[in-house]
Amino acid sequence: MKALDLHPWDVSTADAVEIQRRLAPRVVREGAPAGVRRVAGVDISVGRGSAGGRGAVIVVRYPEMEVEEQVVVEARVRFPYVPGLLSFREIPVLLAAFRQVKERPDLLLVDGQGLAHPRRFGLACHLGLLLDLPAVGCAKSRLCGEHVPLPAEAGARVPLTDGDEVIGVVLRTRDGVAPVYVSVGHRIGLDEAAAWALRCCRGYRIPEPLRLAHMAAGGALARSP
Repeated sequence: MKALDLHPWDVSTADAVEIQRRLAPRVVREGAPAGVRRVAGVDISVGRGSAGGRGAVIVVRYPEMEVEEQVVVEARVRFPYVPGLLSFREIPVLLAAFRQVKERPDLLLVDGQGLAHPRRFGLACHLGLLLDLPAVGCAKSRLCGEHVPLPAEAGARVPLTDGDEVIGVVLRTRDGVAPVYVSVGHRIGLDEAAAWALRCCRGYRIPEPLRLAHMAAGGALARSP
């Protein structure tokens, strides 16, 4: 798979913020992916004190959740850890993995924020725009926004808001477990994003493609190239 060449990656933190602000208006905040058969989950791990990152792309067949493709790569991580700018740290590794994916997925699930981001351009927005794929951000923690208490049963959801703007949903995927924070990444509406997150769950807190990607990316890191 090829990605669009939208900007350089060897940039300062100030440049990265400006890139986010420039690209954020290009995110498509609506859509309902149809005929979805291939769902990709992506995740990355970075060893403590290491410049090496391990990125994983797992493509499963929906609704069976059978793995069709698995790509794991190791690459140098060049951008520093800066909250709100994680896409500049992680996406170069993930793009190296996507270059080895043979067939385009129909939907992308990302372990990270989409519009639920201070500049409305989180990792799921950035990656979805680069790959021109419907993308859903499904994060395990909140970066910004507020919400009311969430009922304890699976399927419960409440809006995640920043001022008067709804930027995502807080979604309970299992009875009594901590929720996930779902937001639009690209080419999908918020209701559809939440629905797909639930459709892809198979008894765990996080959707199955993301759970498998997390397991694949969490292996021991090789020495930095």
